[in-house]
Amino acid sequence: MKNFNTTFRLTAVAAAMLAAYGSAFAEDDIKQLTEPDSSISVGAGYWSNDRPQQGIFDGMRDDHGYALIDADVVKRDDATGTWFKFKGDSLGLESRKISVEVQQQGNMGGFVNYSRIPRESPLEIRSGIRGVGSERITVSGSGANVLPFHDVDLATYRDLIHVGFSKNLLKDVDLKLSFKNEEKNGSRHWGMGSAALFVAEPIDSTTQQLDVTLEYTGEKLQLAGGYAGSWYNNKNDLVLASVRGVSNPRETSSAPNTTPLSLPLDNEAHQFFLNAGYSFTPSTRGTLKVSRSVATQDETIPSIGLTGVNAPFAGAPRKLDGEIVTSLVELGLSSRPTSKLSLNANLRYHDVDDNTPLFGFVGNNTTRVATVHNTPHSYETKSGKVEASYLLPERFKLIGGVDFKDQDRSAPKFHDERYVPFAESIEETTYRLQLRRSMSETVNGSVAFLHSVREGSVRALPHEPSTLRDGGSIYDAINPLHIADRTRNKWRMSLDWAPVEAFSMQFNVEDSRDDYQREDGRPFGLKDGQATLVSVDARYAFSDKWQITGWASHDVTSAEQLSGRWARNTSSSIPNMLKRADLEDQGDSVGLGLRGAVTSKLSIGADVQWTRTQSSYDEDTSAARTASEIPLADIESTLTRVSMFARYAIRKNADVQLDLIHERWKTDDWTWSFANGSNYVYGTTTDGTVVSNKPKQTANFIGARYIYKFQ
Repeated sequence: MKNFNTTFRLTAVAAAMLAAYGSAFAEDDIKQLTEPDSSISVGAGYWSNDRPQQGIFDGMRDDHGYALIDADVVKRDDATGTWFKFKGDSLGLESRKISVEVQQQGNMGGFVNYSRIPRESPLEIRSGIRGVGSERITVSGSGANVLPFHDVDLATYRDLIHVGFSKNLLKDVDLKLSFKNEEKNGSRHWGMGSAALFVAEPIDSTTQQLDVTLEYTGEKLQLAGGYAGSWYNNKNDLVLASVRGVSNPRETSSAPNTTPLSLPLDNEAHQFFLNAGYSFTPSTRGTLKVSRSVATQDETIPSIGLTGVNAPFAGAPRKLDGEIVTSLVELGLSSRPTSKLSLNANLRYHDVDDNTPLFGFVGNNTTRVATVHNTPHSYETKSGKVEASYLLPERFKLIGGVDFKDQDRSAPKFHDERYVPFAESIEETTYRLQLRRSMSETVNGSVAFLHSVREGSVRALPHEPSTLRDGGSIYDAINPLHIADRTRNKWRMSLDWAPVEAFSMQFNVEDSRDDYQREDGRPFGLKDGQATLVSVDARYAFSDKWQITGWASHDVTSAEQLSGRWARNTSSSIPNMLKRADLEDQGDSVGLGLRGAVTSKLSIGADVQWTRTQSSYDEDTSAARTASEIPLADIESTLTRVSMFARYAIRKNADVQLDLIHERWKTDDWTWSFANGSNYVYGTTTDGTVVSNKPKQTANFIGARYIYKFQ
């Protein structure tokens, strides 16, 4: 088990300290590892205001009291060498975690973990919708068909149970079993699809995963092989959404009609794998990874039984009979032929073979001619890397490497159903060069440069060019991001500085530049991109009892792209408007922390955090802007958080702690608003759902705990 192995390793380190420095130095460390402290914390806290944005992360969204309960219990039976561990985090909150583990050293062990992960939507929604959480949903109509409005709270909850068992079968052979069961329930933001109408997707699914591993650990040979299986079951498969008093969401009529909305279907996957490592010599080692998995989806398509205007295409199948077979083979070799030279090489073959039959799903029921088919997609990737490092004089180390990837991709069969070019082959090569130096016992640094080139070949084009009078295609002019030819140059620099024992600092800089070589016939898409990150972390100890920490980071990600706008039903590939956009995301964070002991019984601490994110959309169009066209404004969000605590030891094994937090979050995000700043409203003649968010959220927290410690 992971925690047990960590404890065992630390115990070995403590034993080494005892041998090197004597019992006076290591006795307390060894006692702490063999007889660790346990603790139980019970308390209560209160938030002064709702905090829907930050409450996403800690499970405390509303302005009321919360139970603060945590436990960390560790016991060891010296006679049998058996460890018992119980850990409970946030037991009084929705975001609770519980872990129980029993491990007998060198023999067997098991664990049971439970966690609940809530995800509540930060948006405020008022709607007349009915049936949220079910497969039949009714959207409010207009006039006499308007339904009374109410608050709609959307949230999902994931309950995960993970159990495991391990057993030493022979001297060098271990068996490990693991099973996970995750239940996901709730509702999340959705849409009708055929019109701008609000619908909530019902969530009620189960995901299960089973892992069986047999491990052999020899002096030179190590093996791990087994089986991994997963099963996904969705208790909902089809939502029937209707607008009250409307036959079609885009029309007005007296007879209601439904719109079917498909949900993810049941599927499963099974994998067999083998991992091996062999030490040919003390300085040369080889590794092997082999796996093969089959994923299937053969549930009956839920819309197959619909009638009337929602009846499926006559040629559509009852089942997709989806099957994807994935094969993986990976070889690795590492060697140190001399004390100064180290070599590493890796080859990887990854094949994803989509054996799903090709079917027509949309078409003319009279002629039985299909116009839309599914698109099975297979790809084969061959990749590898070679790396060498050499120890130079003056504490320098030079590291160089080459990574390559060659991918062959299948293209959809029906060209006239495709809307963007499709690369059938992509090649990418990355060259890496790094220089490290241990400048002294207190200063270490490194600088690295990476140069990457990606090229695609044999572009499969969509649509027949004869449909346009100038012999071109609108969609042929697009250069998709994920397959576009690209050159990337990236720099990395790091510096660690510890001039004295009381002070240390880490400094990092990364800068990446992308250049997309657009073809003459495909000018639309990204032109270039840039990403920069600068961060610094520092720690200073005034004394054994007082220390301060600080950190700051600045990151910028930007891209320039060109897009076009074509008139409806155009017969020319030439756009009637060009739009150039400079997109940029910027983040800045600063934090300070202070910890100290005022007296032998009283310790205090404080943290200050400030974070800002800003997104800008600088657009320029070739057409004259009308009065109704307003440029997109920047979006800026900031979080300021100040927290303090004080802990007082009322007894040797009992403490009380007081926590205070002030939190302020604000944003000018216009995503859920109209151009004039008003809240977004769904529909014009129907629905009327109003979506909004709180642009300013300020809240204060006070909490008190009683902490009991024992062994």
